[in-house]
Amino acid sequence: MRMTDKTSGFRTAVVPAAGLGTRFLPATKTVPKELLPVVDTPGIELVAAEAADSGADRLVIVTSPGKDGVVAHFVEDLVLESTLAERGKFALLEKVRKAPGLLDVTSVVQEEPLGLGHAVAQAEAVLDDDELAIAVLLPDDLVLPCGVLETMSRVRRERGGSVLCAIDVPKSQVSAYGVFDVEECADNAETDVLRVKGMVEKPDLADAPSTLAAAGRYLLDRVIFDALRRITPGAGGELQLTDAIALLIDEGHPVHVVVHRGSRHDLGNPGGYLRAAVDFALERDEYGPQLREWLKFRLSPEWDPQSPIA
Repeated sequence: MRMTDKTSGFRTAVVPAAGLGTRFLPATKTVPKELLPVVDTPGIELVAAEAADSGADRLVIVTSPGKDGVVAHFVEDLVLESTLAERGKFALLEKVRKAPGLLDVTSVVQEEPLGLGHAVAQAEAVLDDDELAIAVLLPDDLVLPCGVLETMSRVRRERGGSVLCAIDVPKSQVSAYGVFDVEECADNAETDVLRVKGMVEKPDLADAPSTLAAAGRYLLDRVIFDALRRITPGAGGELQLTDAIALLIDEGHPVHVVVHRGSRHDLGNPGGYLRAAVDFALERDEYGPQLREWLKFRLSPEWDPQSPIA
């Protein structure tokens, strides 16, 4: 049963997808990065399914001018569906029908690349007046197993304010992330729920307040839009979402993190994308067994690059 905003804490999930995907060129010259398949499913569909399973009934995709393909993925293709049905390809038919049936999809255009905060701000215009919070899911981040948004919703119901997702990263990697400055909650009821005192963007290890890094999932009180209007552009003239969150913290708005103890794949760079594809394929019955055997063979000392590969 789909949750409502009364139980999930949000109805709308916002997915910023206006980037150029430069790290994947030349592939992204014609194909949006968000449509690159993780095995056979575009990353944007995986994120949309996570949002739907967590209670959202609407997805707002923030795109850039001319980048219409991401939204088109969620539109029914009746000609394709009819062709697959006529040919008896019902398993494929079920797959292509999944995305359009997940949730209602709306797009808004970010006319200029002015930062993540600016992208999120574009969603305000399409929200209903009674929506008190939004979820923001960064499509580069796959947080597994799914379900962290449900935990974040519960924490917001219990503690109010805004709730973010964190992962505990190795010390050698903290400089690649936004890192949280946290403390235990006053009641110390849950070890994986912490109060946020601030954030440091991509700190040196010596300056990092913790090893808890942002993981691309945000459950934000609607006051975030007011904060976004009041911050000033940072480096590169961009409006940073973390700056708006920091402003709210300074003003006493409660912000907590849920520490996710699962895994995270970064689809934003080719290395992370490849690892995600292998991970997903290993979990699939139709690909997993053969791929697992091939990987064992490929990584064994007996591997001969001149040998034919079955």
